[in-house]
Amino acid sequence: MIAFLISAIKIIVLLGVLITIHELGHFLIAKLCKVKVNEFAIGFGPAIWQKQGEETKYTLRLIPLGGFNSLEGEDGESNDDRSFSKASIPKRIAIVLAGATVNIVFAVVVYFIVTAIGGTYISSEIEEVLDGYAASNYELQAGDKIIEGNGKKINSKKDLNEVLEASQGKEVKTKIERNGEILEYNMIPSEVKSKVTGIYLDEKCKIVTVGKGSPSERQGVQANDKLLKVNGVDINEDANLAVQEINKKGVNTMTLTVKRGEEELTIELTPDYESSYLLGVNLKEADDTFINRCINGTMQTQEFLVSIVDNLKQLFTGHVGVDQMMGPVGISQVVAKTNGMAEFFEMMALISLSLGVTNLLPIPALDGGKILILLIEAVRRKPMKQQTEVNIQLLGFAVLIALSLYVTYHDVLRIF
Repeated sequence: MIAFLISAIKIIVLLGVLITIHELGHFLIAKLCKVKVNEFAIGFGPAIWQKQGEETKYTLRLIPLGGFNSLEGEDGESNDDRSFSKASIPKRIAIVLAGATVNIVFAVVVYFIVTAIGGTYISSEIEEVLDGYAASNYELQAGDKIIEGNGKKINSKKDLNEVLEASQGKEVKTKIERNGEILEYNMIPSEVKSKVTGIYLDEKCKIVTVGKGSPSERQGVQANDKLLKVNGVDINEDANLAVQEINKKGVNTMTLTVKRGEEELTIELTPDYESSYLLGVNLKEADDTFINRCINGTMQTQEFLVSIVDNLKQLFTGHVGVDQMMGPVGISQVVAKTNGMAEFFEMMALISLSLGVTNLLPIPALDGGKILILLIEAVRRKPMKQQTEVNIQLLGFAVLIALSLYVTYHDVLRIF
């Protein structure tokens, strides 16, 4: 019972904070633009608390799954000089844009703080040279600093990995600093091949997603199948054991036993292989200083932003299916499982960024759709007919509701 209450508090706090800052963004910019706000509400449904301000009524409603600002003249005719409809188009776009912008800025700031507090980054100084890899062939030593690769400055492990990956196994012109001396090598990195099945497991070996075009998808493996055996070895809900068995050397074609509903299926598949390129060195962690923690926060935040953009690209290019998206039910489950404040705030940043970016998509009923309508008005130099705009918004809302139901259905399947 206590665990349930803690999970519920986590979810309510996270949603409450993200909804509040989103609506607060709209509210503050509306006030700045001198547009009248009749009501500022957090939640939907019956009001459980309200207070009338000098101009705006502040309301807390029963269902904490959203919020709204009731702007004068936004959804109907108004003769008030401070109505939304009478504000200039740039001001109206700024008001609509503010909510998503605040969510994105909040996510970036929170993620930066969490990762900066978490520690420093891995530097480019060699701590250990591993036998059997390229670095040992070129007699690199502990204490050497890798400072440049193919003309690119290297300050961290991330920089080195990018250079090696871009090389695709071809020669890398490398500069090494050793005791103040600069050494140059033309190094060919070692190629390491790893198996790719396209299966993504949860902690109990339920298949959460199957990669588009992957060997598993080609052989009929489906999301929500439960992995029971790999090559006849019982997995016993141990995801680490499953990964270990899948990656065993010398095994090309593998046999997976999965449970689908009440049926057990045996599926044979041959994994694809992907190459990675290594020098074969362990690198030292950078000194624990304020500057290095800030550098770490900056690098991690950049990767965080890029990953969100990549996920959106994969969704719109068909590499990720809509059934692999996560809705309120799935998000609640993930939030409930967070351990510690750092993980909780990382998840808050992720959801906030996703909320902000998604809201900017040019889909009717989302903020991005409203901005698109305002841009059309700017080009036409006259507003769209009110009924036409209402119909567009209703259509967008219906599509979003249908999508939400579909995503929620798959969230529930993943749980059970």
